[in-house]
Amino acid sequence: MEVIRQAKERIAPFYAPMEGVVLANQEKVLRAFHAAKVASHVFGESTGYAYSDQGREALEEVYRQVFRAEAALCRPQIVSGTHAISLCLSIVEPGEELVSASGPPYDTLQTVIGTKGNSPRSLLKRGIKYREIPLLPEGGLDLEGIAKGITSQTKMAIFQRSRGYSWRPSLSIRELAAGVKAVRSANPECIVFVDNCYGEFVEAFEPLEAGADLIAGSLIKNPGGALAISGGYIAGRRDLVELCAEILTAPSLGAKLGSTFGLTRSLLQGLFLAPHMVGEAVYGAILAAEVFRTLGYQVSPLPEEPRTDIVQAIKFGSREALLSFCRGIQKAAPVDAHYQPVPSPMPGYSDEVVMAGGTFVQGSSIELSADGPLREPYIGYLQGGMSRQHVEIALRFVLQEMGLA
Repeated sequence: MEVIRQAKERIAPFYAPMEGVVLANQEKVLRAFHAAKVASHVFGESTGYAYSDQGREALEEVYRQVFRAEAALCRPQIVSGTHAISLCLSIVEPGEELVSASGPPYDTLQTVIGTKGNSPRSLLKRGIKYREIPLLPEGGLDLEGIAKGITSQTKMAIFQRSRGYSWRPSLSIRELAAGVKAVRSANPECIVFVDNCYGEFVEAFEPLEAGADLIAGSLIKNPGGALAISGGYIAGRRDLVELCAEILTAPSLGAKLGSTFGLTRSLLQGLFLAPHMVGEAVYGAILAAEVFRTLGYQVSPLPEEPRTDIVQAIKFGSREALLSFCRGIQKAAPVDAHYQPVPSPMPGYSDEVVMAGGTFVQGSSIELSADGPLREPYIGYLQGGMSRQHVEIALRFVLQEMGLA
């Protein structure tokens, strides 16, 4: 407890800039609700085709306003962030080229593309060309490499904002703006898509404001505010969002139908709470970074470094240390605390993965959770936390479980 108390004192100046970000994002969301004229009647349910579902229309208008988009698609039928991203990548047709401008993407997306796994529906199996532009050694975007690597044949360039299961830093909006500029210099017609998972509301601006054409994310991460029970969103250029809607439903149907299953209230309320929830999660990440740095572990990002996503990586160096860390997080959960996380194969991952997350919504990453692939150097990824107090208590459980307290 003394280690944590001292860490809290040291991180106060590190978190201070985030207070302004939370305030700016809360006002942005509030003004989006006002612009969309959200009223109590939009909370009603719809059935069947749900033509002219007022709740769906209000929800997507708020998302459009928040992310400064021409159009937005926000649906409980989108089952995950990977699903939302896959819909966007499906814009690329056989024979066209997709380029990852931020190195290898997250594990589950590699199976979508086809660089891992053997799905007959992967992009590579469907005849789509794919290349990667590696990051610089320190983890930043290789702007010169992007300018050279994007060609007139490149249909879409994808940037992954968060770190994924890697030690690289997440990308700031400033860095994304520079990356977009590099793509545009090489091919002004290239679609710039940003995987926005884990990054929403961590900064005062979002990728569309940095020049991206399209973004996507999960509602059970940042923007759902811990109240969304399912869903994903896509926002950006109207023509691209409409294409994604037709891939989600069917040609000519697009975004014109689809029930929200009575979830409009919780989805809107979750979005309203999201800036505050993200602020709490960032505080918890900074605190965890300072605690584990004090104990001699390598952490990324460092406590004093600016945050551009909610993920905190900790390098444990051994299988048992990673497992005990996850056991501690699980023991501090409000749900399923009496269960023990066990490494197991997971859909979309090539390594066994250990996942600790006693969450109210299965897989919710804005609630406190921790996970990591069982591969060297055994990095654990901590994310979420609906309150900083819960993260602090969880760290006590973790230190006890690891024999560090």
